[in-house]
Amino acid sequence: MGPDNLTKNQDFILIGLSSDPKTKIALFTTSITGNMILIITTQLVKELHTPMYRFICNLSLLDITFTSVTVPKMLIGLLLDHNYISYVGCFAQLYFFHFLGSSECFLLSIMGYDRYVAICHPLHYSQIIDKKTCIQLASGCWITGFLYSLVHTILTSTLSFCASKEVNHFLCDMPPLLKLSCSDTKNNVIVILGLGGLAAGASFLLTVISYCYIISTILQIHSTEGRRKAFSTCASHLMIVLLFYGTIIVMYLRPQSSYSMEHDKMLSVFYNVITPMLNPLIYSMRNKEVKRALRKLFTRRKH
Repeated sequence: MGPDNLTKNQDFILIGLSSDPKTKIALFTTSITGNMILIITTQLVKELHTPMYRFICNLSLLDITFTSVTVPKMLIGLLLDHNYISYVGCFAQLYFFHFLGSSECFLLSIMGYDRYVAICHPLHYSQIIDKKTCIQLASGCWITGFLYSLVHTILTSTLSFCASKEVNHFLCDMPPLLKLSCSDTKNNVIVILGLGGLAAGASFLLTVISYCYIISTILQIHSTEGRRKAFSTCASHLMIVLLFYGTIIVMYLRPQSSYSMEHDKMLSVFYNVITPMLNPLIYSMRNKEVKRALRKLFTRRKH
């Protein structure tokens, strides 16, 4: 029996983090709760039935599922000292991790375009971003993420793992699997940097172009109050974009020689737990419409 057949029947061992699991449980619970509240609020309050909040609802759904792909397994490893994951489970986790992560990347660029239309073409906004277009754009993000992740998962699954079964991470991701493999990983690295750079770069470029037009339009507004109101409509999205792309660039688009697994583990915690937790907080704390809707919703429940 060859090494390929052996690896498909064995378990991997995830070498997770040694930090306090109680902190991660609290962060995970906060992330899920915050995003669930945001989804429920946007669905129950009619004033939030607009394209922007439909996109936010998609973002919250992505954050919930994205966090659920990795964090529960990490917590089981920390609490029960059970760090084993099957070969199929490992690659399923790899697939959904990149499917949901890339879908969020594409969605953030679409949300940037949405803010561009709202600020630069306010009179035509309802015609350009109607409900049908909103659904098509959101669906396109999920479908593109599905295909993007499929390429990486299939290519990574062709590798052989002949010796150690210990994945130096708390999740099955490409960099630790490439280090573990006894195959030639040159093509994998090229695809990660090429396809990953293209996907993240194109999304980031669309976001940058959108904000260049947004800033240009805001600067043309004469009143200070008008500028403040215009900027407040996109400030939350801009903060989330900076958090998301900053982490992605450091994790995946730096030279392979500079990879440090311990450093990557900490970045992954930020990417998997902290960012999804911050997203609903940023949108609820900085958005008057969401705060008003939350007050309205809780007041309605009391009566």
